[in-house]
Amino acid sequence: MRTGRPKASLVLNTEERLELDSLAHRSRSAPWLARRARLVLACAEGVDSSTVARRLRMSPTTVSKWRARFIVDRVAGLFDEPRPGAPRQIEDAKIEELIVRTLETTPRGATHWSTRSMAKATGFSHMTISRVWRAFGLKPHRSETFKLSPDPLLVEKVRDIVGLYLNPPEHAVVLCVDEKSQIQALDRTAPLLPMGPGQAERRTHDYKRHGVTSLFAALDVKNGQVLGQMHRRHRWLEFRKFLDQIDANVPGNLDVHLIMDNYGTHKTPVIHQWLAKRPRFHVHFTPTYGFVAEHGRTLVCRVDDETDSSRISSQCPRVGTGYPRVHRRQ
Repeated sequence: MRTGRPKASLVLNTEERLELDSLAHRSRSAPWLARRARLVLACAEGVDSSTVARRLRMSPTTVSKWRARFIVDRVAGLFDEPRPGAPRQIEDAKIEELIVRTLETTPRGATHWSTRSMAKATGFSHMTISRVWRAFGLKPHRSETFKLSPDPLLVEKVRDIVGLYLNPPEHAVVLCVDEKSQIQALDRTAPLLPMGPGQAERRTHDYKRHGVTSLFAALDVKNGQVLGQMHRRHRWLEFRKFLDQIDANVPGNLDVHLIMDNYGTHKTPVIHQWLAKRPRFHVHFTPTYGFVAEHGRTLVCRVDDETDSSRISSQCPRVGTGYPRVHRRQ
């Protein structure tokens, strides 16, 4: 004979079942909310609280608590109630005024607001300003850049270059060509002290100058190999020497597609004549201000970011041929 208080029935309609199923399986649902939704779905199948507790690895008391709360408040009862605390002292109108002031004005003698300058102007604490900005995703101290290309053939050039990347032609090599000029060849006045456990690498603050050098590099899009040269100057003469190296290293039965920017060195009459005498070379210029479409620029930027300029003089003392070694900090 069954004893105890009768258990209230838990019946779900179609909308509630769909909403609970979404909360239980959606990747963005909070873990605690997904567990409560699975708990209610299991109870709606007629499973007793002890079985649900074992299945979801929780206590029967927890199952009974959220089951009863769902019966009273339905889906809204699965969410946590507002936590107790001090009442709000800043009205919505003040928050709106603060946000508008942040977006549409700047302080005198500065380019952007800081938490302390805004606190001084509004009378709030700098922590209050920080919380409001964080809640609305405002970061006045950060700025990003953009550049619109005025090239009238922007779409055609982008399609041409992207087509080479995604579907390179057969019996051909696609090379992204770029230069990094004015690389300072520096050397420290004393040998570097190596890094050790608990000790950072140490170097003198002053250095010796050994002039500048220029890097010419060509990145093979298909296999990632790099062909490069180092020159003291950056003129059409050095660029033609680099083209001669490309011509000598690429097999004669393959066409060569060069992707490069609109730098003046690439468009001199001597370079035009050199290309005209070699019909297997095909030049694809990137759009104006569109160097981000060129993988070669990514290569030289990585070399610039990951190579210590104070070691250039000892690593690249003269013009090299073949594939250059990209030296990184050890």
